[in-house]
Amino acid sequence: MRTGDEVVEIESLERSLLSESVTGEEETEKETDDEPVLYTASFEEMEENFVNHQTAQWVLYSLVLILAWGIGLFMLLYIPVRRHILRRDIRSRKLYLTSNSIVYKVTRPVAIPCFGVLKKEKHVLLPSVADVVIEQGYLQSFFGVYSVRIENVGVRRPPSDDVQIHGIANPNAFRKAVLTRLSNMRTEVFSRQVSAIEDTPSLTTHPPAAWLSPPRSLKFDAISYSGDLALLQKLEEVGSSVKKVQTLIEEQRSQTSKTAD
Repeated sequence: MRTGDEVVEIESLERSLLSESVTGEEETEKETDDEPVLYTASFEEMEENFVNHQTAQWVLYSLVLILAWGIGLFMLLYIPVRRHILRRDIRSRKLYLTSNSIVYKVTRPVAIPCFGVLKKEKHVLLPSVADVVIEQGYLQSFFGVYSVRIENVGVRRPPSDDVQIHGIANPNAFRKAVLTRLSNMRTEVFSRQVSAIEDTPSLTTHPPAAWLSPPRSLKFDAISYSGDLALLQKLEEVGSSVKKVQTLIEEQRSQTSKTAD
């Protein structure tokens, strides 16, 4: 008979083992579901430059639109709200590289922040990436802001389908990480193809003995076939010579008839 203390200890051990197994299963599920992150881009260092660049662009547009019924005046009054939206936008951006794709996430407030936010999540598969282009316009160079454009492999796709990201801190490092991963994937695919070709049995290295010495019946058939071809060639030559003789006779007859006339 077991005492009450022993039963309590056994139950506690069973609960601890069950909890450990459940946590282990959850960790394995997370590892299988989530891909490992190879590189993470940063936007924090470029927050002030990005906000100033977008504000300057907004001011230029508003100055141009002042002539259009005074719409630019309302745009100038909207600048503080615009800067608040831009700061929340760039702080929410996440760009990272996994083993199979490029993931870009952003939570952008609407024009009136009290009405909620807009969430955007973009996954670009690495086999569909042609190149990562780093761009910088005149106004961007004045504020030191870069933009990254991910080009697609498809030739028929318009440039608007390319993913364009503004305000990344170190675009050259991100481009290098993506191109390095692409080259590694291509080398892996090439090595798999080479190993598959090497694993296939080669029929030309060790041909069977029956292939080297064809049967005698086949030899006789080949000889008879070659003889028939030679006979046909001779018959064609005789036919062509007869046609030439006939043409000469017809020409002589035509000439004699002309002289008789």
